[in-house]
Amino acid sequence: MSVELRRAGDRGWLIELPDEGSAPRVAAALADLGLDEVVPGHRTVLVIGAAGPGELSRVVEAALVGRAKQREPATIEIAVAYDGPDLDEVAGLTGLSPEEVVARHAAATYTVAFLGFAPGFGYLVGLDPQLVVPRRAKPRERVPAGSVAIAGPYSGVYPRETPGGWRLLGRTDATLFDPLRAPPALLAAGDHIRFKAP
Repeated sequence: MSVELRRAGDRGWLIELPDEGSAPRVAAALADLGLDEVVPGHRTVLVIGAAGPGELSRVVEAALVGRAKQREPATIEIAVAYDGPDLDEVAGLTGLSPEEVVARHAAATYTVAFLGFAPGFGYLVGLDPQLVVPRRAKPRERVPAGSVAIAGPYSGVYPRETPGGWRLLGRTDATLFDPLRAPPALLAAGDHIRFKAP
């Protein structure tokens, strides 16, 4: 297993991991060390705190081979109206009909790899390989909150109105981020997501 620790400032380490699926599990294991911050990424985990490289390496290794205690991931269903403005374009890019695009997108079980871009925005892995399409050449200035989108190997839901370049397949009424809720983000790294068409 190829794991590398790189210094990140005077109190942090960037842990580079062997694959996309391991970051949530490693981050969950590291959270028990009482660090100031643990931030999972695509194939990395950034930690800030007093732990040294030896202790970090031991916890990471245990998590990678399944010996570390794991948080039980939640399974979250998100209802989607598949009427997005890019649905036909995605169908054309993939050689599928719009109905096939919807069926494939809704059939997958996704895993939240990490959160970023905007509060509550989860990068979801598990997209059907047939649906892997590039971002739009020209991003939109405004993507409505609740837009369900794909780009590259990811799917995601825009938690609030922002600019964005992902291709919009549909929309949901689910609230992805609410600062008055505990926790404020609906999604957490490692959670499983299912999209439900009406």
